[in-house]
Amino acid sequence: QVQLVESGGGLVQAGGSLRLSCAASGRTNSGYAMGWFRQAPGKEREFVAGINYSGGATAYADSVKGRFTASRDNAKNTVYLQMNSLKSEDTAVYYCAAVIGYWGPAKESYAYWGQGTQVTVSS
Repeated sequence: QVQLVESGGGLVQAGGSLRLSCAASGRTNSGYAMGWFRQAPGKEREFVAGINYSGGATAYADSVKGRFTASRDNAKNTVYLQMNSLKSEDTAVYYCAAVIGYWGPAKESYAYWGQGTQVTVSS
């Protein structure tokens, strides 16, 4: 079992930045890849970014490429999502998710999920 806790959300003006964190506990030595997803009111949960266990491979949704960066510190069992040049359409609850060996956009593939953190971008 892996437990995930997101933090770092909040209210920010358009053009601003936030860094989200996802702290993992439990069986973290199994080499989990991580994904970031978001869900806006009335919309499906969508893929934002993914990162493999070593941090050497990442994937991004087209809507965030060049603005968001996923990274991780395995010594701290923490994954990060640096979000720059935020737009109002980035407003959503952001979730991190974990699974072994996959960091792509198929949310059904992820085994563990955090509770989410709210990001609100004011225009």
